[in-house]
Amino acid sequence: MEFNEKLQLLRAKAGLTQEQLGEKLFVSRVTVSKWESGRGYPNIESLRLMARVLSVSIDDLLSGDELVTLAEGQAAESSHAVRSLVFGVIDVMVSLLLVLPIFGVPYGDRIGFVALPGLSSFPSYVVSISYAVVAALALFGAAELAMQNCARPAWLRLELPVSSCLSVLAVLFFIMTRQPYVSTFMLGLLLLKGILLIKRR
Repeated sequence: MEFNEKLQLLRAKAGLTQEQLGEKLFVSRVTVSKWESGRGYPNIESLRLMARVLSVSIDDLLSGDELVTLAEGQAAESSHAVRSLVFGVIDVMVSLLLVLPIFGVPYGDRIGFVALPGLSSFPSYVVSISYAVVAALALFGAAELAMQNCARPAWLRLELPVSSCLSVLAVLFFIMTRQPYVSTFMLGLLLLKGILLIKRR
């Protein structure tokens, strides 16, 4: 018997409606309905609580294969959450360009170094695009950090590729502006993302 069938049977045996079981497990009736229709599994904590509420063991609720499936799903979710957190921190770190003096500026026959706000001698469009690049990455990083618990499939599917693409564009832009130290800094952050994406495979 599959988990969803066992859950329906045990819930009925306990005399609970989907809504009542949901209240005891601190989830919605819709979530219980999803489990009972075979469209998902509860997380480990909900499973433990469910076993206690229904007076059964976890082994009574799930077969060995279902336990493996649940563990693999939770491991994948946990891995994505860590990767998303690190990507968010890396993207927010781009805002360091506002204070780190790594932009090269010519002063007569020598080169001085300033932070982004000190680029007054550069064409205004270069300065504007530089600010836009830093703002886009930093704000997207803040969104990644703020939406750590967001489970919407569209966001989960797009956040890492969008973050990576923004980083690639930033590296290319700073290379075109002939800023070697800034380009190296951005390339280092991009490589960190690349390593995380490779480790996912």
